[in-house]
Amino acid sequence: MRAPLVLKNARIIDPSRNMDEVGTIICGEDGRIIAAGADASNQGMPEGAEMRDCTGLVATPGLVDARVYAGEPGAEHRETIASASRAAAAGGVTSFIMMPETDPVIDDIALVEFVRKTARDTAVVNVYPAAALTRGLNGKEMTEFGLLQRAGAVAFTNGRQTLSDTLVLRRAMTYAREFDAVVSLEPRDRYLSGGVMNEGLFASWLGLSGIPKEAEIIPLERDLRIAALTKAKYHAAKISVPEASEAVTIARNRGANVTSAISINHLSLNENDIGEYRTFFKLSPPLRSEDDRMAMVDALSKGEIDIIVSSHDPHDVDTKRLPFADAADGAVGLETMLSAALRLHHSGLVTLNRLIDAMSTRPASIFGLDAGTLKPGAKADITLIDLDEPWIVEKDTLMSRSKNTPFEDARFSGRAVATYVAGQCVHSI
Repeated sequence: MRAPLVLKNARIIDPSRNMDEVGTIICGEDGRIIAAGADASNQGMPEGAEMRDCTGLVATPGLVDARVYAGEPGAEHRETIASASRAAAAGGVTSFIMMPETDPVIDDIALVEFVRKTARDTAVVNVYPAAALTRGLNGKEMTEFGLLQRAGAVAFTNGRQTLSDTLVLRRAMTYAREFDAVVSLEPRDRYLSGGVMNEGLFASWLGLSGIPKEAEIIPLERDLRIAALTKAKYHAAKISVPEASEAVTIARNRGANVTSAISINHLSLNENDIGEYRTFFKLSPPLRSEDDRMAMVDALSKGEIDIIVSSHDPHDVDTKRLPFADAADGAVGLETMLSAALRLHHSGLVTLNRLIDAMSTRPASIFGLDAGTLKPGAKADITLIDLDEPWIVEKDTLMSRSKNTPFEDARFSGRAVATYVAGQCVHSI
């Protein structure tokens, strides 16, 4: 047992209850919420409680990041589960879903159990493993969904790999439906994705090969059709163009059980940020045009895009400090997701309630996690945010082992000033 926790005078934003009011959060010795809201201020306080005056701060359900890559097992020099968890806590993230692209691939029970045990022993936040959809991510032989789910896998994905065999995809979605499991795929055509940045005039100026929008749209529309056919839960793991958002909306309106995510990078950056071949901006999907970015921000604001992910993907100098065409795709993002998202709030493009919903309540709902709410009885995973705290991203101070952030030297307003997991403070500034 731990000491009870009382957070007083906070602006409480809880999208799960459509709550935005100043009040108190009371957490018990068991790490669960006793009460949260304006009414909680009138309740008696637990004996021996740790008290914190949160005047001027926003309290939200702990953030949930549904797409995080870690190097463990196999590439611990890039990121361990422990270091990723510390980066998450620094960014206000109390739960994240870890992708199965490790060495070996997380495609059997022993590896799911390894991730869960390592997280229990070393992580300061909640870590949920996603399992491989196919063995070795080879796109041919399905994994044992039922056994993996019982071992603790919360979703099934082929990671960065394209699943090109449509029959395997249909069988996998049918199989997943029987276990009420989420199939999460990154829509990416391996043949059309042979370029290195967004196809367009800017790519031509830089002399770089382009990736057209169709590399995302075509496989997504195929996936959506098969999801409708099989009645499976399908999640488009990363979309970046408005045509993709429209396709998801159309499928949903037709009755398909489909959701979508966008990385914070594609809401905050565009292809012009690549500048003179800056490889920390080499991502998959590639950064798109400013018109595309603004259209996706609008889709997020309307709820047409369900969630925001960091797409945290650590790489070291051996894979990033290369000519642009040769550098690996990906950037770290656990520590900057919240602050980058708050730019959308400060500019009036997305409400704060919708942002928290997209980074906490909605991802927890999609993947069935015990998170994303401040309801009484819920786990006391809480993020305290100072909306106006100024800070500059300095790569050497990042908790992540890898430093490949596209926001190096960026100036932000707003950050997590304290992160609580089950009522215990795991990060504070």
